Amino acid sequence: MKDSFKHQGLRQQLVNVLKNKGIKDLAVLKAIGKIPRHLFMDSSFLDHAYQDKAFPIAADQTISQPYTVAFQSELLQIKPGDKILEIGTGSGYQTAVLCELGAKVWSIERQNELFKRTNKFLPKLGYRPKKLIFGDGYIGLKDEAPFDGIIVTAGAPFVPKPLLSQLKVGGRLVIPVGDDIQVMTMYHRKGPKEFEQEEFGEFRFVPLLEDKN
Repeated sequence: MKDSFKHQGLRQQLVNVLKNKGIKDLAVLKAIGKIPRHLFMDSSFLDHAYQDKAFPIAADQTISQPYTVAFQSELLQIKPGDKILEIGTGSGYQTAVLCELGAKVWSIERQNELFKRTNKFLPKLGYRPKKLIFGDGYIGLKDEAPFDGIIVTAGAPFVPKPLLSQLKVGGRLVIPVGDDIQVMTMYHRKGPKEFEQEEFGEFRFVPLLEDKN
């Protein structure tokens, strides 16, 4: 669990890369600059941890590209104390960014192997989400709704209706929608039945898995 001066220097270089790519939210940049991304990855990828790239993790999943993590986090416009639902815990890196931004985080993971690993790992780094849940992200988390923000970290072929219904009025859902290539889409809830939709270009994600059991 070592975080050396070299790692810290590489993180600052990564922050500069993200600034140059258009990330402006200072809180998001500070979070990326603080979190030891190399610890979320297999040791064989350590040299690549602070490149702006996605990398494989367990269960045929990936740790998202830092730019994507920063971009989605910036779209959410998180304020300290906001209730955030994350669909797709994965390595826990995005979860850590949300915690660093002061959010109260509930996170759902479909892959049991990843769920068990991340559930043990995040507290070791000092990140304690409200709850990590092993389950189906398509149905969201009705018991804890409504949320200030919902972030989906896997490609969804369609927008699950339960996620829209679990947003507070004024809340935001950030979700990559599409099959092979996804379009980053943000839904801003303006009223009980009114949603404003914006699109932010193409991204590539691993697919969001539906519960097949």
